[in-house]
Amino acid sequence: MHIDLTGRTAIVTGSTGGIGLAIAKGLVTSGARVVVNGRRSPAVDRAVRDLSALGVGKAEGFTGDLGTAAGCAALVAAHPSCDILINNLGIFEPKDFFDTPDEDWNRFFEVNVMSGVRLSRAYLPGMKERNWGRVVFVSSESALNIPVEMIHYGFSKTAQLSVARGLAERMAGTGVTVNSVLPGPTLSEGLADMLRPEQEKTGRPLEEVAAEFVMTHRPTSIIRRAATVEEVANMVVYLSSPQASATTGASVRVDGGVLSTI
Repeated sequence: MHIDLTGRTAIVTGSTGGIGLAIAKGLVTSGARVVVNGRRSPAVDRAVRDLSALGVGKAEGFTGDLGTAAGCAALVAAHPSCDILINNLGIFEPKDFFDTPDEDWNRFFEVNVMSGVRLSRAYLPGMKERNWGRVVFVSSESALNIPVEMIHYGFSKTAQLSVARGLAERMAGTGVTVNSVLPGPTLSEGLADMLRPEQEKTGRPLEEVAAEFVMTHRPTSIIRRAATVEEVANMVVYLSSPQASATTGASVRVDGGVLSTI
């Protein structure tokens, strides 16, 4: 399958590293013009430089905190139109329910949910008018498999599924699709940093330590390892493509079989 996104503009939120950067790379290599985003200019500049070095597509940067209404408004002002919106921005933090104050619930809602709500509200009308567009929410298997150690995170990921499904129905009859992707444990920079002390202590390969982590915390995993960021990005790029025109309103799992359901 050859995915050609030449002439399409994509915005990927939270894309200076991890899954977001892998998605940006996949879109750029498919010929798209991609706007990458982060809160710090050095990280944004580095991502743009690395993507530009691929020699295909085009990469631009936007520095701003999209976990705020002001940050979203600034992005829309700088880039008023796009064909592909990837709502990837997200935060997570293990914290017991009884130790999680209102401020944390509000912060997770603002960053994980409202960033996608605000940007979808801004960009979907243009997609509908042009009768083509793709919106993808990067959720998590934690949306369905609520982690007891961070219920507030699971809540925010479930909310994304509701928003995405509702928006898909709102765009019914148009050439605009809205979907969610549910990654499972993924060996991004965040997980790698968390596992680094164990890896350094034992001298084992990081992938082996990650696999042990997966089987301890998500023993239902069928692949029995952490996914790579590229494996998740591949699904997002497909859903962003013309080839995925009949897939909308879906929650597509890239969870390695963690969810024990058909």
